[in-house]
Amino acid sequence: MTRIAITRPVSRSIVDCELTHLAREPIDYAAAVEQHAAYEAVLGGSVGEIVRAPAAHDLPDAVFVEDMAVVLDEVAVMTRPGAVSRRRELDGVEQVLGRYRDVVRIEAPGTLDGGDVLRIGRQLFVGQSSRTNDAAIDQLRALLSTHGYDVKAVNVHGCLHLKSAVTAVGVDSLLGNSAWIDRDAFGQREWIEVDRSEPGAANALWVGESVIYPREHARTADRLRARLQPAGISLHLVDACELAKAEGGVTCCSLVLTT
Repeated sequence: MTRIAITRPVSRSIVDCELTHLAREPIDYAAAVEQHAAYEAVLGGSVGEIVRAPAAHDLPDAVFVEDMAVVLDEVAVMTRPGAVSRRRELDGVEQVLGRYRDVVRIEAPGTLDGGDVLRIGRQLFVGQSSRTNDAAIDQLRALLSTHGYDVKAVNVHGCLHLKSAVTAVGVDSLLGNSAWIDRDAFGQREWIEVDRSEPGAANALWVGESVIYPREHARTADRLRARLQPAGISLHLVDACELAKAEGGVTCCSLVLTT
């Protein structure tokens, strides 16, 4: 069994990205490309291969491939992004993903962003957000029921996606901001609360024995390191400040799957 990660280059037009909760700031394209390359290098240490979808420089948010699909062991669900401007990103990702998985699709009137889906074992938590609606959640539940997955809707407020508010950092460990999500929705799993001064610090990418995490959230990183080290999980810090200006996190920039 080999683990791969699908990524996509940063678009030259990223300065025109969709924004919902952040004020627009200048994005340094060259710095964003450099940071993304460093992210790929770290991610490559945890997977067997990086597979790049074709660049789409006319699509500002194309680097955020996670939003285009929900990838499980049995099937890949191509989403229908809540932002209309992002729907043309689907084709380039599906071309690559179709090599590894059978593909099914969310259809209108459903809208779903992959950043709103958190998988923990056979359970999928799906954020009810400005980008993901109940029609899509119902479709996802129907599509995955035959594969034995339980789909649970969770209300998200104050941030873009569910994974802006909570991510998995271990088998039963979550990193979250309880001001944006009801932690009780996730049962009795271990909860690591972000530092209050870093509300946007809940997005971490757990791959195998590693967690990839933005260097900018130093206080939460210290908390996270203290909890992960006893479990044998290494924390790898990356610079992610330029893509964060586009409301992107470290989970957003890849689709990790096994082959």
